[in-house]
Amino acid sequence: MHLTQSLRRILPPRLLLPLCVAGFAVLPFAHSKPGVAQIVLSSKLTDEEQARLRKLYEELHAAPELSYLEEKTSQRLAKELREIGFTVTEKVGGWGVVGVLKNGEGRTVLVRTDMDALPVRELTGLPFASKVRVKDADGSDVPVMHACGHDMHMACWTGTARWFAENKKKWSGTLVFIGQPAEEKGGGSAPMLEDGLYTRFPKPDACVALHCNSDMAVGTFGLIEGPATANVDSVDITVRGIGGHGSAPHTTKDPVVLAAQIIVALQMIDSREIDPREAVVVTVGSIHGGTKHNIIPDEVKLQLTIRSFNAETRGKTLAAIRRISEGMARAAGLPDTHLPEIKEAERFTPVVQNDPALTKRIAAALKERYGDAAVKNRRPTMGGEDFSRYGMTEDKIPICMFWLGTVPPARATEAENGGKPLPSLHSPLYKPEAEGSLQYGVGSLTSAVQAALEK
Repeated sequence: MHLTQSLRRILPPRLLLPLCVAGFAVLPFAHSKPGVAQIVLSSKLTDEEQARLRKLYEELHAAPELSYLEEKTSQRLAKELREIGFTVTEKVGGWGVVGVLKNGEGRTVLVRTDMDALPVRELTGLPFASKVRVKDADGSDVPVMHACGHDMHMACWTGTARWFAENKKKWSGTLVFIGQPAEEKGGGSAPMLEDGLYTRFPKPDACVALHCNSDMAVGTFGLIEGPATANVDSVDITVRGIGGHGSAPHTTKDPVVLAAQIIVALQMIDSREIDPREAVVVTVGSIHGGTKHNIIPDEVKLQLTIRSFNAETRGKTLAAIRRISEGMARAAGLPDTHLPEIKEAERFTPVVQNDPALTKRIAAALKERYGDAAVKNRRPTMGGEDFSRYGMTEDKIPICMFWLGTVPPARATEAENGGKPLPSLHSPLYKPEAEGSLQYGVGSLTSAVQAALEK
């Protein structure tokens, strides 16, 4: 009987899970039964690896880069992969990085990490907190922070790559590790694919990624079969009017009032036009117009995000946004030359469809390694992820993204019991618990890739 199974007979999962952080490392070994793991005392090498990954994580966190500007981050990941032993190609589809490690016959598995950060001013108080400010694409001076865990993703991805490079006797096949830019804008995966990701490099039989979760405890993992994240459309609406003096609104066509009417009317799409059994979100996240108290402007700009889970609901919602915006402009007496301009602002991000069979295999591997209680069935999120595109080929390559718990267990329990709320992803206060997140992140991603390599 393996040591893992022996300990499970003695210890409940809630005590078995923290062993990793408390001086034990859960390391995969080759056995006749796929996915089996053992618990062994941490060696000096494991301690060194933990310190090395912690240093990498802190350095990445302190030096974030915005979407499409990930030059130094991509160079750092390329350097890490080369030192590990991968054959590396840079500048794939922009700042994309591709590392290939071949190890005999077998399946090919793609492992993705994202690299970009967000225009958020960090308030975590960490000693390695970001102080970076840059000019964004519009020329505005903005703060930058890794507020979505991409720095943790990169560190876990690097640790996983090193494990496979150092343990070639325990697996066979081909690994394609990619560092993807611009995930936050939903536009990084498409340019990599368009630049020959599946033709210039080995085409995968499966694709795997992990993502930090901000409300799950360290040592737990979330999996979803089927739709896991939503369709995301970003839409810009320029509401046009006829400007003039604030004292004489009757001589104008006020786009501020019209924009307000459109915003309210858009909220009726979900409640009155879409089947109530289908989920959809229409959010106006930005409204800008005017320059002074007594001037009625010529235009007002709106920025929207639309979230949905199926093509029919998405199509109906986008059509309704156009119909309502143009219809209300006509009702306000504006000619067709002054109808609102409606355009896609960022590349459409499709639903992540986790392959059920692959997800079941990864869930089984994680349960075997960490216990059944560690693996949670999660509900789909309205968040978006362009990891989805790696599976949108004619032959429907299986993909699976799973969630990594990053919250100290005591804090997660406190929040679940009505205590202080946890900061969400994209919050200036979000910070994963580093030691445990790294330990479980590398361990779970290693197990997930092993499960994907199995025939």
